[in-house]
Amino acid sequence: TTLAAWAQATKRIRLGLTVGNNTFRNPGVVAKMAATIDHVSGGRSIFGLGAGNVELEAVAHGLDWASAGVRLDWLEEALKIVTGLFDGQTVSNHGPTYHFDAVRHAPQPMQSHLPVLIGAEGEKKGLRLAARYADIWQIFMGIDDHDTWHRKDEIFRAHCLDVGRDERQVERMVGCKMIIRRDPDEAHQVFEQLRQVHKWNDDIWTVVWAASPEQVAESLVRYRALGVQAFCPQLGWPYDRETVELLIGEVAPLVERATA
Repeated sequence: TTLAAWAQATKRIRLGLTVGNNTFRNPGVVAKMAATIDHVSGGRSIFGLGAGNVELEAVAHGLDWASAGVRLDWLEEALKIVTGLFDGQTVSNHGPTYHFDAVRHAPQPMQSHLPVLIGAEGEKKGLRLAARYADIWQIFMGIDDHDTWHRKDEIFRAHCLDVGRDERQVERMVGCKMIIRRDPDEAHQVFEQLRQVHKWNDDIWTVVWAASPEQVAESLVRYRALGVQAFCPQLGWPYDRETVELLIGEVAPLVERATA
């Protein structure tokens, strides 16, 4: 619903989720919603989908939940259905989770190919799904995880080769939780307050960038040199205006100058 509101209120930006939770909705309903957003936005939407990783949210609403491996199986089945519907196919599916009988959607998305964004980090199943279906592969990484990123990307490339996909067709996107302050110690303190609000456990710190503008820019330059093409930090409510202003006003110019 937020995407629909932003779609009619904006003119230039691309709109999408990083990423939607596949366990929330039937994939046919999701495909209908995505096509609608694409029309409302005039063809500026991106379709983001993942296996879901917040058990409490699903279980509290009475939705199905299972192990990560099973949720990835659900995601694979859903992606096959949704991408087929986006491409104008008549879709039948009699898998273990979803049952579709000769389903065809009209209207199609406004874009001739609606970009698919998949959030994945698992080296056996998740990255293989991204290799097969993603136009944008998104992964959360820590500020100093450049070696880990390089290893994940090598595995991703191998999956692309195995499924017959040109890895150059897939945009790489890094995400994180972010707080920026000129004093990194203050950034850590501010994020700890945010962590308490959201009741995130200590594991969240592995993907937190609580740092100065210079530290963030240095990390982004290194990621860019390793092939990362997009960066999408996640800001948790209550939204931190200072982080946004420093990211736009100081980090972005530093990165552009360093990579010009």
